[in-house]
Amino acid sequence: MQKIIVEKPYRFTPAFHSWVFPWFFQLIRLPYNYLRWKEGVVEHEIRGVEFLQASLAAKHAILITPNHPRTADPVAMGFLSKAAHCELYAMASWHLFQHGWLNSTIIRMMGAFSVNREGVDRQAINTAIDLLSSGRRPLVIFPEGATSRTADYLHALLDGVAFIARAAAKKRSKMTPPGKVVVHPVAVKYLFRGNLASAADQVLTRIEQRLSWQPQRQLDLMSRVSKTGLALLSLKEIEYFGQTQTGTLAERLQKLIDRLLRPLEEHWLGSAQEGTTVPRVRTLRTKILPEMVANTIAADERARRWRDLADLYLAQQLSSYPPEYLTTRPSVDRILETIEKLEEDLTDKCQIHGHLKVILEVGPAIEVTAERDRKATIDPLMLAIQQNLQGMLDKLALESPVLDEQTAAAILPNVRASVGVQ
Repeated sequence: MQKIIVEKPYRFTPAFHSWVFPWFFQLIRLPYNYLRWKEGVVEHEIRGVEFLQASLAAKHAILITPNHPRTADPVAMGFLSKAAHCELYAMASWHLFQHGWLNSTIIRMMGAFSVNREGVDRQAINTAIDLLSSGRRPLVIFPEGATSRTADYLHALLDGVAFIARAAAKKRSKMTPPGKVVVHPVAVKYLFRGNLASAADQVLTRIEQRLSWQPQRQLDLMSRVSKTGLALLSLKEIEYFGQTQTGTLAERLQKLIDRLLRPLEEHWLGSAQEGTTVPRVRTLRTKILPEMVANTIAADERARRWRDLADLYLAQQLSSYPPEYLTTRPSVDRILETIEKLEEDLTDKCQIHGHLKVILEVGPAIEVTAERDRKATIDPLMLAIQQNLQGMLDKLALESPVLDEQTAAAILPNVRASVGVQ
């Protein structure tokens, strides 16, 4: 389990507001150098920046809502900042500020402030509303809430984004003169320009050796990835069920997620819950963590709660594997993302392969109204963000080359059958 949970009292960490720090970081090319050496991003392209520039010229308050496929995304926003000639504010998970004084200071200098994702952080929400309504800089919030490693697939969005946008719109409408709040979805897509066969073999061989297998190089790449992924899923099924399960890949994933969450929900909440995985996980964390942070429980109870948190982490990771991600379009980048995710979930680390190009595509402005249509079952603003983002991502996905067409056509029926996908 990665260190995303901080076992100490939360303290809100504000952003630095001076324009000097972002200007200086751009001057020394910090985003470029960091992304090249730490994330393997060597090229970038900005599209649709004219939409953002038009909103800036109109003096609108601007909320930027990107998808979140990689840990590189927040720093990559620096490319957009430079292209649009504006500084940015950003809401960032508190655990990112807990890796030393220098790291925390740099994040704050770049315009980020903390949010406690394991509870209701009213100070972070109020700060976001104040910064957005002021219109001083665009505010960046990643509505998926966590990295996914699935650049072509948008996971469930957090409704808090709409609350912040509407509260800012209401506040801005009362200013003199009144102003608008708009949302610009930003599609983030990474294209791998290296040798997929070599990169994949390195990672898959390490995983196979951990499984005590011989490297499965006799298989084509898609079949090898499928076999490795199913093996790791089967091991977890044996751990929690005592045996492997039947059904389609989607059914098996959901069955294991429920096996992880329902006993914890019954214990901590009194009954099993419904809905998507991430909100269920976060609700449980808000129940488990407070006494751990307050240091009011015994060592054995603390150890038990850490086991519960590990199960929650596993459930959230399982939920970020779209069952048909590879079988609908076996592109170079989807294959690489899946391999990286398998390695990351197994070892908590992911090899940097380099040769990545990031594309940031800005969508047209979505005007925010101060009031929500209560008759709508789905928040209209969140629906508009989701549809705009997914539409851009669907088009960007076509720029990623598909695994050799003839090979894919020959092996995909077998791969689909092996994972139970039609």
